[in-house]
Amino acid sequence: MSSLHRRDLLKLSAGGLGVLATGGLFNRSVASWKLYNNETKAYELPPLPYAYDALEPHIDEQTMRLHHDIHHLGYVNGLNTALAKLDEARTSGDYSLVKHWSREMAFHGAGHLLHVLFWNTMAPATSGDNRPTDTDLNAALTESFGSFENFKKHFTAASSAVEGSGWGILAYEPIGNRLVVLQAEKHQDLTQWTSVPLLAIDVWEHAYYLKYQNKRGEYVNNWFNVINWGAVAENYNAARS
Repeated sequence: MSSLHRRDLLKLSAGGLGVLATGGLFNRSVASWKLYNNETKAYELPPLPYAYDALEPHIDEQTMRLHHDIHHLGYVNGLNTALAKLDEARTSGDYSLVKHWSREMAFHGAGHLLHVLFWNTMAPATSGDNRPTDTDLNAALTESFGSFENFKKHFTAASSAVEGSGWGILAYEPIGNRLVVLQAEKHQDLTQWTSVPLLAIDVWEHAYYLKYQNKRGEYVNNWFNVINWGAVAENYNAARS
């Protein structure tokens, strides 16, 4: 499974990207998931860690191609543009558009990172009931939600009910040392600061409409078949360390 580079994510966390603005997001490191090019000084679109059709029949190949190659790339480009414009403002001293470009940085930056998390916490479905096997993660889910089944119902309901476009997120909240389910409108709104995202589902229509049309709840239910719980457990253990 390809994975994330902690140093690259911390660069974005310094930019005030809401729920993502905290240290220690992930500690897995593979070159193919390099998010920032030090030579070009720009963020880049990482490749998917599996084939476009690997999540069939739950998420179709055409949606994966459009979602990753067009929508995610758009957030990468938007983030680079916003950062360039803010750099121009610092050079010229003209901050008349600082509110606009700060908002664009938050929107596109959070969109970029949440998509990286989204891709990296999915894997091809296996037979049987897909649920976490990590002892610590299972204990945390039970402590925070009462049981895995309660978590699944809560997460499904929250993700299905996101107003407009956005995300459902399982996060670690370090102050209370507990797991929480969050909704994110767009990518960056309704943030709980200090919380570390461990797992996220994209409920923008571009993530599911070709296959599920307006049946968001069905998409969310089927998405549970392709969660990579091993990756989620790694994220959880890294967030606590």
